[in-house]
Amino acid sequence: MTEVKRTGLVFICLLLIRGLVAELNCSSPTPEGLLEALEKELFPRKLLRPVKGFSETLEVTIDITLVGILDVNEKAQSLTIFLWQTLEWKIAGLSWDVEKCGTKRVSIPRENLWVPDILITEFMDEDVSPQTSYVYLSNTGHVHDDKPVRVVSSCRLVIYTFPFDIQNCSLTFQPYLHFAEDIKVTAERSAADILEESKRVLKTKGEWELVDIKSGSSTLEITEGGFSEIKFFIILRRRPILYVVNLLIPSSFLITVDVFSFFLPPHSVDRGAFKMTLILGYTVFLLIMNDLLPVTGETTPLINVLFSLSLALMVASLLETILITNLQFSSTQYSAVPRWLSILVLQYLARIVCVPPKKKSNRVTVSLHPPNKVIDSSTLSASDLQLEVEKPPPDPALDELRKLSRDLTAIRVQVDKQVEGSSSSQEWLMIGIVIDRLLFGLYIVFISASFASIISIWIWNNA
Repeated sequence: MTEVKRTGLVFICLLLIRGLVAELNCSSPTPEGLLEALEKELFPRKLLRPVKGFSETLEVTIDITLVGILDVNEKAQSLTIFLWQTLEWKIAGLSWDVEKCGTKRVSIPRENLWVPDILITEFMDEDVSPQTSYVYLSNTGHVHDDKPVRVVSSCRLVIYTFPFDIQNCSLTFQPYLHFAEDIKVTAERSAADILEESKRVLKTKGEWELVDIKSGSSTLEITEGGFSEIKFFIILRRRPILYVVNLLIPSSFLITVDVFSFFLPPHSVDRGAFKMTLILGYTVFLLIMNDLLPVTGETTPLINVLFSLSLALMVASLLETILITNLQFSSTQYSAVPRWLSILVLQYLARIVCVPPKKKSNRVTVSLHPPNKVIDSSTLSASDLQLEVEKPPPDPALDELRKLSRDLTAIRVQVDKQVEGSSSSQEWLMIGIVIDRLLFGLYIVFISASFASIISIWIWNNA
């Protein structure tokens, strides 16, 4: 009796096992025999999720390989890449004997199977990649669906540190309709393995390079249920050499020329015209290179701030040149320098900018021919009148020499005034020199601090 019970129990277990794992009955180990069995047992069930019960969860594994970075559009905030996407899942209860059916796996049309509705939620455009019509089905019931995908996805691009920016774009794989209790999405490989293979097969060597790939699984909770999802984070770095050569280096050259233009003396060279030429050249340079700059309405790149700051500094240096030139050439028309201004500039600021005080001239103009005295005849005595009468007649040549002497003296006095100028004019000239050097120092400090800050932000963000 005990043996009968044991035999019955074993028979029942065998029946249960056979019900859970039903093998295909191939008539012959040929493609026709396997196809006939699939048409009988599998293809009619393509409309239902391949599980034994509605409460069971189908596990779908996802694997990707990045093979091309096609475009990063800052204006549209989109990323275009090319992927190899692999989906794998198991059809419950499906198997066949290799010896009876003749093969371990077979390729069958995708439309003859139930396929999970796994999509990338960041899609912004339809997939125009080549369509594959077949999937692999193994003798254990595993389905291997491998296909190329051209992904045009939305990505929040941060171009604040352009052209030294690093972008982090996500690709979220999740079922479009099925909840997490119906389909669970998992990653087949680790992110490190995906990164290694992607770098090995990456075909594009353009503006962007692949830095890292990270992944993470989660469940998107909504009011009626949750969706199982897995995210892959594609981290890209821009190659900045094109923008450094075409934008930053020429701009630095023009700024350097503008800095050295302060060494041109404004009283002998038209420094203002030179600076105006630099401003026009810099404006033309920005117009030509405008197509290389990113366009977005969310943030302003630091490089745009750098260019605007450089142009503003050039304009400020031109205004400073206009002020100094005015002081140099129109100082004779000004009134005396206010005492507070003279003390502030010539005594304090001059020491700061290392301008030595101008020494006073000790030259004294001496007239070799004092002016002739006017003789009053009423004051002369009789002897004096007699001598005056006895004086010989004037010599015309001597008179001409005296006139020439007076003219030369007047010319010399005028030339001395023109060369030395008045004391107020000299003070205005000294004030102009001090202010010119002071503004030049402030120009150097401001431009150095600004450029150092921008470079530090670039380095800090990349680190």
